[in-house]
Amino acid sequence: MNLLTEFVKNITQHKLFNKKDKLLIAVSGGIDSLVLCELCFQSGFDFSIAHCNFQLRGIESDEDEMLVEELGKKYGVNVYKKKFDIAKYIADHNANIQIAARELRYQWFNELIDAEKELNFKYILTAHHANDNIETVLMNFLKGTGISGLQGIQSNNAGIGNRIIRPLLFAKKETIVSFAMQHKLSWREDSSNESIKYTRNYFRNELIPSIKKVYPQVEENILKNIERFKEVHELYNIAVKQIVDKIIVRKGAELHFPILKLLKAPALNTILYEIFKSSGFSVQQIPEIIKLCDSDSGKFILSDTHRVIKNRQWIVLSPINSPDLNLYLIEEGVQQIQFQGNRLLIENKKDNNDIIFDQSIAQIDSSFIHYPMVLRKWKQGDYFYPLGMNKKKKVSRFLIDNKLSLIEKENIWVVESNKKIVWVVGWRIDDRCKIYPGTKSTVQLTISK
Repeated sequence: MNLLTEFVKNITQHKLFNKKDKLLIAVSGGIDSLVLCELCFQSGFDFSIAHCNFQLRGIESDEDEMLVEELGKKYGVNVYKKKFDIAKYIADHNANIQIAARELRYQWFNELIDAEKELNFKYILTAHHANDNIETVLMNFLKGTGISGLQGIQSNNAGIGNRIIRPLLFAKKETIVSFAMQHKLSWREDSSNESIKYTRNYFRNELIPSIKKVYPQVEENILKNIERFKEVHELYNIAVKQIVDKIIVRKGAELHFPILKLLKAPALNTILYEIFKSSGFSVQQIPEIIKLCDSDSGKFILSDTHRVIKNRQWIVLSPINSPDLNLYLIEEGVQQIQFQGNRLLIENKKDNNDIIFDQSIAQIDSSFIHYPMVLRKWKQGDYFYPLGMNKKKKVSRFLIDNKLSLIEKENIWVVESNKKIVWVVGWRIDDRCKIYPGTKSTVQLTISK
């Protein structure tokens, strides 16, 4: 293989970038990134160099930095360098070395592009190659990342702001080494690459060589499978979207799923994973979400950013903190909730049966309350027993009788406990939960701006 010819062909065929684009190449000092610089130089691309010194290997790290400085002089390009206190980052973020280095690296690259706006850098180039992709696919398969992970590393559109391009993914390591020796390039070997304490090194130095003893063509077969899985993933996404679009109801920041339709979806575990993974839910939580469909109303599951809650015959996905929510949980002990420009105060009062005649305040017998309560927008089909009445009434009829306009109706909220509405907020409580002279404790709800 003529690496230079194939390099230019790959860039042109996949429209990765062109001669007008200014490029920032991530250079470690190792053979892969040095070959990438040489290829870009011989191809006539406009580039600068960025180097991260993580200070993990003492004098070796400093020698890497000096080599990169010499590389800048050789090609007559700018070199940007930064030293990182990776040990502190690991301690502060509870991350391993590889994850910490990756996060710091790409964060700085993007900051650098934003800071050097007059240079108009368009893309960050990294020297990932075919063998990196093989290792990644094997690791993803064993970790259980699903069909998306079997595509491996992508040539583009995989970085923050779609800035990262990996133009060497077509080339195997042996071709890169051959090119470096042919052009008498001087590179540095990272001694940590031989340590199998890092997962990728174990795959590279131990696992894959062992598999090759049984399946000599394993690397070529995996690379072919990567291309197949890319096409499979396209078809997969189309099928998933068609199924999800039939069952999803969007309400502002919330996604609502009718339980009956949801449970009839084909490949339920896969569909649920695709729906909820972007909201921080893991594959291990999918069985919990399925169980939620048969649980009591008000039960929920949390990720770091979202919650999935059972609300009657619906499963509702919503951000934990968003001004656009149409549903909030009121846990026991919560004293106030901010929602859409309003504030709901929750107070527990004992031996205080003085009735307050104020529509902005609801006094509810504590014995009627089951947590979590739910604060939500009213909907068609809702009913309650308005205070002073011994028969139920639909909320829609109650609002009509009170001559609310269409806009006013759209802004009506209810508080629900154990699947029963206890208060049409700002209007009327349910007669069944009113306080009596013998009421021992009261939950007082107050609505205010």
